Amino acid sequence: MPERLGVPFPVLIKWKTYFQQTCAIVETDLRKLRHDPYELFTRMIQPAIWLLIFGQAMAHARAIPVNEQSYLDYLAPGILAQSVLFVAIFYGIAFIWERDMGTLHKILITPTPRIFLVIGRSLAAGLRSLSQVFIVYFLSFLLDVHLRIDFFSIFLLLLMVILGGAVFSTLSLIVACVVKKRERFMGVGQVLTMPMFFASNALYPIELMPPWLRALSKFNPLTYQVDALRDLMIVGETSHFGLGVDFLVILFTYFLFLAIGTYIYPKILY
Repeated sequence: MPERLGVPFPVLIKWKTYFQQTCAIVETDLRKLRHDPYELFTRMIQPAIWLLIFGQAMAHARAIPVNEQSYLDYLAPGILAQSVLFVAIFYGIAFIWERDMGTLHKILITPTPRIFLVIGRSLAAGLRSLSQVFIVYFLSFLLDVHLRIDFFSIFLLLLMVILGGAVFSTLSLIVACVVKKRERFMGVGQVLTMPMFFASNALYPIELMPPWLRALSKFNPLTYQVDALRDLMIVGETSHFGLGVDFLVILFTYFLFLAIGTYIYPKILY
């Protein structure tokens, strides 16, 4: 049957093997959550602070104009994107830890192509980020945020969260391969996350930014993730750039980081 379709059977076997190897890497990473379920509870703290304290304070003060919607409606998708960013961007410290423990050497000498090793780790990070969706949705429901609940929107939102987690975890891998030390990585991680967060539309509209920051925000992948999440999560919201553009930018950024990460991955060993 495969030969009748013009696809050589050995090629299908090879790609099936690559798929199984990628799934094995994803499963291995996700299994860590079973050994440390308290990580899911600690992840609730940051979005809770932003929504319950900062969000309600700014909504009461009406300091940031966001058209006719409530500020909490505007803020919730930005906090979801921020939570995904903060979870994924520190994912690289696991690579440094595995190198110090000696397990990374064993992974890199397996016959699995490096690109599928990187894809597996990035997809695992994206899937781990899904926990933030349930946390932010639960908090948003308590705060009477006008959530959009329909299958298509939620499906695309989950897909965007996975892609966002994959993008920022691959960036984290690149940083880990460059700095190679846990202490340095923590510092660089902070330097990366805060400018990306504040140079996006997570907390305030792009129109309120000064011209130089507005131009910078358009090169920030977090801006496009927030833009898509706002459309998919909040009733009455529409994407500023267009959902198609948002997904294309995130996919392009992922493939760019994937190419760099695949090339630089072995350099973490020395």
